[in-house]
Amino acid sequence: MLETAVRLLKNVVSQDRLRLYAWLSLVSQILIVVTGGLVRLTGSGLGCPTWPKCTADSLVTVPEQGLHGVIEFANRLLTFALLVIAVLTLVSVVRSSVRKQLRLTAPSVFLFLGIPAQAILGGFTVLTHLNPWLVGAHFVLSGVMIGFASVLVWRVKSIEPQVVPQSVYSLSPALTVFGVITVLVGVLVTGAGPHSGDANSARNGLNLELWQHYHSWPAYAMLVLLVAQLTLLIRAKVPASAPVMRVSALFLFVAILQATIGVIQARLGVPPLLVGLHMLGAATLCSLITFNHLATRVK
Repeated sequence: MLETAVRLLKNVVSQDRLRLYAWLSLVSQILIVVTGGLVRLTGSGLGCPTWPKCTADSLVTVPEQGLHGVIEFANRLLTFALLVIAVLTLVSVVRSSVRKQLRLTAPSVFLFLGIPAQAILGGFTVLTHLNPWLVGAHFVLSGVMIGFASVLVWRVKSIEPQVVPQSVYSLSPALTVFGVITVLVGVLVTGAGPHSGDANSARNGLNLELWQHYHSWPAYAMLVLLVAQLTLLIRAKVPASAPVMRVSALFLFVAILQATIGVIQARLGVPPLLVGLHMLGAATLCSLITFNHLATRVK
């Protein structure tokens, strides 16, 4: 029995499982952004009004908290799933070859440490009654963790960057900068919007309509750069099957979709469903920005 358990454990943390755990890390990091958005968009931000307990007397949600308590507590539980994935990933990395350890240790350690950091930051967010700046910081940290999860996926798959002309390679830093600025300004716009997570929570005081315009400027610049990048890749006759081509095309598609949703939600008064889809898009962009940065090199 003991030998069977040990053999099973070794199989679970085998380096052969690294690809699975890397993808689970990335998907779960994006998913927790979406569930966090669900908490806020349903007004469930204080469904558990304290931290680390759900209520002053209970670790879990109680009937008096209603559906808001269930939604908020479910989001907290997802953190434990992320922690399990991070532990399995880290142990599998430690059990892998020395060469893999050198490439995978840093992103896997950051993902492991980032989860309790997120939990603590989330706790302060609750204790400050959903301070919009802390809510924004919560998303920013998630974006960074999505970036590290994307690095982990890239390195686990051992994808080699594509050799491209200097004209293509020089666009990568600008795309990264404009992509990051777009996401960060989007966080400020969210903090100025009506969906605070609780009817009594404050907003950041910024002019929503004005900052929506500020948000669009780097987003449109990013779109122009993406079109230019894809055009140059096609002219350079980079194979359609090359990772950089697939990443660039998907990046452009998601960016267009994200811009479309952004314009529509602004015209319709930021309805919750579209805001949720926009948050999913923002989380996905964090991953694609990272992939795009890793995808090219020059001779």
